[in-house]
Amino acid sequence: MAAVAFVINGTLVKAGGRFLPLCHAAAARAGWTPEFHVTGKAEAGVAAARDAAADGADLVVAVGGDGTVRGCAEGLANTGIPLGIVPVGTGNLLAATLGIPAHARAALAVVLGTRGTRCADRRIDLATADGAPFTAMAGMGLDAAVVAATRLKHHFGWLAYAMSGAVHLALPPARFTISMDGGAPVERDARSVVVGNSGLLPGGFTLLPDARIDDGLLDVGILAPHGPFGWPKVATRVLTHSRHQDRHLVRFQARTVQITAHSTLPREVDGELVTPDRTLTVSVQPGALIVRAPLAG
Repeated sequence: MAAVAFVINGTLVKAGGRFLPLCHAAAARAGWTPEFHVTGKAEAGVAAARDAAADGADLVVAVGGDGTVRGCAEGLANTGIPLGIVPVGTGNLLAATLGIPAHARAALAVVLGTRGTRCADRRIDLATADGAPFTAMAGMGLDAAVVAATRLKHHFGWLAYAMSGAVHLALPPARFTISMDGGAPVERDARSVVVGNSGLLPGGFTLLPDARIDDGLLDVGILAPHGPFGWPKVATRVLTHSRHQDRHLVRFQARTVQITAHSTLPREVDGELVTPDRTLTVSVQPGALIVRAPLAG
């Protein structure tokens, strides 16, 4: 029988413990031999996924949010072992990008190939921020300040980010210098600079409409709303997937991105805070990760 390793966020087990038996039953129905790794931090997820691959697992399934997925992605990068995702944490941006169902049972059916489901293994890019791999988005400024101020995300999900974002809209801009692929630097006074492998925000909103997880490129968004109508204009473009660009919101594509702020700012990677700093260097590893996703149609 094929072997599947489940890497489960430990908070889900402590919250009620239903995910272990749920995953075990789903694996049995689909004809897989399961093993389980319950993790506390993203670093533990990296080691668990790496160990599972080394021990001969045919599939590793991340059960949790973006932090769990990011850890498993790092552990499986360039191994050829596919990653499945059961999105039951906060954010779940890669799962949403891939079209993986939000309901745990439906997601398990996809990643385990339960009879009646249609899925395929897909090779995608993996990005790194200061050497740390991530799957969705990293940034400096407002987006990281929102993450830092969010205390209710495990109860309210993406709504907690929206609530925190509304509070931080009045924060002053910072001066940024952005260098892309060694070209001439771009100077901007902005609220935030984000770099995406995926273009989605929590809640399913699209900030970077041209972002593709398998195009070998990173998409850069510079948010610099000005005046009383700046934020409404940015919000309208995000909600309508508009590609219009002006001083309020401008986008670029590159393979390497060096962001430098003129002061120390909060930074985030896949919705998790990293140490505040004045710089963030992001690059892309084309085709470094295999993920299991539903087939369209």
